[in-house]
Amino acid sequence: MSDHAATQLAAAPARRTAKDSAARDAVLDLKARIGKSVLGQDHLVESMLIGLLANGNLLIESLPGLAKTRAVKTLAKNLAADLSRVQFTPDLLPSDVTGAEIYLQTEKGGQFQFQKGPIFANLVLADEINRAPAKVQSALLEAMEERQVTVAGKTYKMPDLFMVLATENPIEQEGTYPLPEAQLDRFLMHVVITYPDEATEGEIIKLNRAENARKPEAGAAEPPPVPQQAILDARGELDGIFVSDLAQKYIVDLIYATRFPGRYGEPLSKWIQIGASPRGSLAIDRSARARAWLDGQDFVTPDHIRAVIHDCLRHRLILSYEAVSQGISPDQVIDKITELVAAA
Repeated sequence: MSDHAATQLAAAPARRTAKDSAARDAVLDLKARIGKSVLGQDHLVESMLIGLLANGNLLIESLPGLAKTRAVKTLAKNLAADLSRVQFTPDLLPSDVTGAEIYLQTEKGGQFQFQKGPIFANLVLADEINRAPAKVQSALLEAMEERQVTVAGKTYKMPDLFMVLATENPIEQEGTYPLPEAQLDRFLMHVVITYPDEATEGEIIKLNRAENARKPEAGAAEPPPVPQQAILDARGELDGIFVSDLAQKYIVDLIYATRFPGRYGEPLSKWIQIGASPRGSLAIDRSARARAWLDGQDFVTPDHIRAVIHDCLRHRLILSYEAVSQGISPDQVIDKITELVAAA
């Protein structure tokens, strides 16, 4: 850390350290519980917690069978939160997601009553979101961005704890609808998960065998779920995580490298067609503060920024035809940006 950054940190207002936070202890306990059931996907588990803490939504991409749904269900089980699952299909209607007004006959006569859809839950698992057309995908936009749904001129608020976790399968492209850039930009993070290593694969087999053989024990009680208030308290503590002017400038420099890659010459100048919007800057800032809080630190470092930049930017970059034709991935572009942009 530079002398200027150290001076800024010293000048930050005094506050209780993240290490002494009861909310952090609760969140770390939640992380440990999920980790016992979801093996080999530590990055996914951490990303879900960052999404909760930063009050954002996640797009999760992986090959089939890599515990996407299991991870979300385990999160809901160990957190005092409602979970709803929507299987996206080509014939799904927007009202199937948001709900609709239903005409009911009562003693006082007929009247319309709003029946809430599955979007009204704390955790919403949008399974294979790219299998539904844009009209249905757009039904999520208002809920994801504004935390509300408007039906027949009336607005209905979402719960204080609300997160959409959308999944998509990269290899099944027949009958799918690519998500519009406007909707992709509303996801805080785009998390890509891969196969576990060989040792973890063996542990998964053992865990599955034990779960199938396990019999419920009389009087055995599972620990109570982590209360929602722990997450809400943690969000309040995130506001106290210090971001120095130099750390903020590093975020801005990274974003501007995506918008004006010509400043850094080739090959970056030939790889990017459209860079990240200001939502990208905000996503990195919020996610880096959540990452620092989870690490028990009260300030954001360049390492925290680099730890979240791939998930925050890979869905916000539109690559050029030349980059696509060469097989260049967004992650490779982001790697190049972090290599070229110096941290203060």
